[in-house]
Amino acid sequence: MQELSFQITPHIARRLKEELVIWLTTVSGDGTPQPNPVWFYWDGSGFLIYTRPSSAKLKNIARNPRVSLNFEGAEALGGDVVVFTGEAKIEKSLPAPHPGYVAKYEATAAEWVRTPEDLYAEYSITLRVIPTKLRVF
Repeated sequence: MQELSFQITPHIARRLKEELVIWLTTVSGDGTPQPNPVWFYWDGSGFLIYTRPSSAKLKNIARNPRVSLNFEGAEALGGDVVVFTGEAKIEKSLPAPHPGYVAKYEATAAEWVRTPEDLYAEYSITLRVIPTKLRVF
């Protein structure tokens, strides 16, 4: 596991565990930021995100692996904002969804009347984002 260059506070650790959506921002070919809400799993050193093979975010990351991830502001007036920046890459050593990811989203998938197997067949590409910086405000 890679050591982080910043401190994950207990509050941020709670959000990493409990939040269901984080915003992943990639950059398109014309330089336009492309934020997308994604499901994620924090494994202690990086984010695991599963995506469709045809997603634009994969094309964007192939051109420019620098990305940012942020939670929704949890307070009125934009407080409690957490922004990670780092690099994304396709993770080929994890052919199946991480057990922690499955546990985190199993109930949500069931609400969509989808089995985890159905979801992971569609969202079959694993992205790993290794954060290098953290901003909190």
